[in-house]
Amino acid sequence: MKKTLIKNCNIINEGEVFESDILIEDSIISKISNSISPNNSNTKIIDAEGNYVMPGLIDDQVHFREPGLTHKGNIFSESRAAVAGGITSFFEMPNTNPNTTTINELNKKFEIAKNNSLANYSFMFGGTNTNLDEILKNDLTQIPAVKLFLGSSTGNMLVDDLNSLEKIFSNVQIPIAAHCEDEQTIKNNLQLHMDTFGDNIPINYHPKIRSEEACFISSSMAVGLAKKTGARLHVFHLSTARELELFSNNLPLKDKKITSEVCIHHLTFSDQDYDKYGSNIKWNPAIKTVNDREMLWKGLNNNLIDVIATDHAPHTVNEKQNNYNSCPSGGPLVQHSLVSMLEAFHNDKISLPKIAEKMCHNPAILFDIEKRGYIREGYFADLVIFNLNNPWTVSNENILYKCAWSPFENKTFKSRVLHTLVNGNPVYSNGVINDSIMGMKMKFKR
Repeated sequence: MKKTLIKNCNIINEGEVFESDILIEDSIISKISNSISPNNSNTKIIDAEGNYVMPGLIDDQVHFREPGLTHKGNIFSESRAAVAGGITSFFEMPNTNPNTTTINELNKKFEIAKNNSLANYSFMFGGTNTNLDEILKNDLTQIPAVKLFLGSSTGNMLVDDLNSLEKIFSNVQIPIAAHCEDEQTIKNNLQLHMDTFGDNIPINYHPKIRSEEACFISSSMAVGLAKKTGARLHVFHLSTARELELFSNNLPLKDKKITSEVCIHHLTFSDQDYDKYGSNIKWNPAIKTVNDREMLWKGLNNNLIDVIATDHAPHTVNEKQNNYNSCPSGGPLVQHSLVSMLEAFHNDKISLPKIAEKMCHNPAILFDIEKRGYIREGYFADLVIFNLNNPWTVSNENILYKCAWSPFENKTFKSRVLHTLVNGNPVYSNGVINDSIMGMKMKFKR
């Protein structure tokens, strides 16, 4: 049996920060206690040196681009970046090429990840106007959710037939994760701006095109349909203050039927940043106003918003330099999600236990993930160790994404990830990645 002992930890877990040691046997946390002594000479010792230890992050929304779009990224390259950022588990989205809308394509992705993912993995199954029968063939212990694009984004997966949509909501017994933007509103706004600017629409008009109205119309429709059918709905990447009225904080998360997520970029940037960052912060939904950003922070801290994710979506530098209509939306974030949230901690935006709640505990609760998301005896040893005061600057030399850029380039972060353990294996240690050990397929308690 392989044993690892992490000494001198400040553990952030389940609302508390406390000093302890952690003993790992093979892939499982076997003991959490003060002053654990190694009981044999073969026990590997990691001295946390008083730094902080959190459960490994669970990112419920990433686009790793494999299969079919691997010039942007792939499961190997992006999972390497993820573990360097403290993410130990991810759910990848179905808008790859081909789309993950059949059991056959889902199984192909599981096989790719088995041999190439340094982090633990699962894949959302894509819903379309015509594939309800295929959705219902899924083993519900093998996938986290069904993903619906209620507004078109990268990939042709728009679900716009209301009859098909209601059938999916009425029949799916696991969470439905929805990208909510109203397609007709976006088309109308785009045409208005093209009438003025042609193809050369300035990037700062993006939140006028993919507007607050487009988001609210779609989110409110989805929430209304969930209430009508009793479906379990999770609304991805909220971007507006107005949408917060659709959600509640009156129940504990385990009892909620309708939940929501916010992404790093909507908490970090605002429409005042388009002049500086240009298309590098073009996402769908669009980054909106300073007030929207501040209200998202408020909604996160008062539990109207349940999860923080990245919507990591790499594109090449050349693709991002195209004019507005040809420039894809999305950007890479997994390597820098934790340190950006720790920067928010330094700026008194959020507490350390709240970061663990929104990025570790809550994804595990929401998607019924088996034995992950917490530092508990008997749980998988997915852990991240970080130093709160070890500044470093994001540069081309330390960016790990295949696309080789980041919206955070040249930014100095105060905090630094030191070690990431996936199933007890140290896959990232002080800048060195161990590419030889793959993560595990996640299971769901259903």
